[in-house]
Amino acid sequence: MGRKAVDERKMDKISFVAPKVAAEIEAWLHHLGAERRLSPKTLEAYRRDVLQFLSFLAEHLGGAPSLKELAALAPADVRAFLAARRADNIGSRSLMRSLAGLRAFARFLEKNGKGKVGALAAVRAPKIGKTLPRPLTPDAAKNMADPDMAAGDGREPWIHARDAAVLALLYGCGLRISEALGLRRAQFGARDVITVMGKGRKERMVPLLPQVAKLVAEYIALCRFDLPDQGPLFVGAKGGPLSPRLVQLAMARLRGALGLPETATPHALRHSFATHLLARGGDLRSIQELLGHASLSTTQIYTAVDADRLIEAYRSAHPRA
Repeated sequence: MGRKAVDERKMDKISFVAPKVAAEIEAWLHHLGAERRLSPKTLEAYRRDVLQFLSFLAEHLGGAPSLKELAALAPADVRAFLAARRADNIGSRSLMRSLAGLRAFARFLEKNGKGKVGALAAVRAPKIGKTLPRPLTPDAAKNMADPDMAAGDGREPWIHARDAAVLALLYGCGLRISEALGLRRAQFGARDVITVMGKGRKERMVPLLPQVAKLVAEYIALCRFDLPDQGPLFVGAKGGPLSPRLVQLAMARLRGALGLPETATPHALRHSFATHLLARGGDLRSIQELLGHASLSTTQIYTAVDADRLIEAYRSAHPRA
């Protein structure tokens, strides 16, 4: 199988997974989907992480591990798996996510009386260097939501209006791409707030700025397709749900036109929303609620961004800096 922790061609066969272990994986994923309401993409990531671990163990131990053998694992076995993944140039953040998924599966096994995989809890998670979000300047963020910025590229005006409306929602409301593209036509009307379905299928109310509502209304008026109330608000060139990839491409075109770095991604607009609110005196708790963060510690990273901005302003403007 080589040095890779999992052979993609063997993933389909999962010959490295004992039948009883496979049954527990399916039960666990069903539990996460039905009771925890995790998204299909998250479930697939968890499945992949567990299969990668079991594939490594099958080679490491000389056969597909049973539930009993999983419970008998030593911390050294888990460290060997992490080392193998690092040898495949897998970063600390991905390793930490993988370890978190494996620990979640281990807790499920223990809760259901299938054995305690104590080795997973005994191993320390990889350290992750702190990387601060890179927001855009207010002017650059506003230009991203200008339909005229993309004019002349051969696409229809309604598509320019659509892209501008989506990007305006990312910056003006702090939405994730998935949240903006998950909106239904019926959610837009006379109200000045929208209800967003966030991570973990948690709903939150977000104020809808007049400028953002105007761009969305312009897109709806220009759209060449009928938009039924319960259908997606944003559609592609053939009338189907708009792909996140098309939003990323639209951002890349604008990035080139405005001479912005590659860090100017759709998600950077959400970072810009939070950073600019904080810079204007926004309350951290309120920003947490607007972003839909489960923990305040996640939102607090923007205080570091704002502090860096203040220091940079001091260095460039103060005569003694």
